[in-house]
Amino acid sequence: MEYVDPIKDIQSINEIKKELKEQSQRDLLLFVLGINTGIRISDLLSLKISDVSDGSGTKEFLELEESQQTIYLNHAVRVELQKYLGQFNYHHDDYLFKSKKNELPITRQQAYRIINTAAKKVGIPGKIGTHTLRKTFGYHAYRKGIAISIIKGIYQHHSSAETLKYIGIDKHEGQMIKVDVNL
Repeated sequence: MEYVDPIKDIQSINEIKKELKEQSQRDLLLFVLGINTGIRISDLLSLKISDVSDGSGTKEFLELEESQQTIYLNHAVRVELQKYLGQFNYHHDDYLFKSKKNELPITRQQAYRIINTAAKKVGIPGKIGTHTLRKTFGYHAYRKGIAISIIKGIYQHHSSAETLKYIGIDKHEGQMIKVDVNL
């Protein structure tokens, strides 16, 4: 597997969102859900509508049975979910990221093409792939003051050093971290 980078620039993230919105609400949701939760691409692609919706609205928490994790679905994710689910009639056992060709979810390769093509179109340098979503989540969580021990737990890594390396944080990097309690 080739190393990929997180997207560190917020403006670049917003440009990708704009590009994906013009393309497909499904593809935008894939990106937004990935960068806001840090869920592995294999777990994202195996999600069913019943995992994120209870029939009357979107769920606040997502239960990942295989990894035994509970993931918070923030406002940005829930907004895109509502837009997406409002576009078509679905069954609760349908895959969330269903292929346009059949009833199965899109493949990892298709997810890669979606993310990589959008990133290239908006001029993002570096190596971009499906792990970029997960790494982008961790990078920005860390930059916003989330303890590396919490991020390490989400990723199920063995050490903080492994997590810092994974999210592209150089220990010699001079950028300050905001811990904004804002009471």
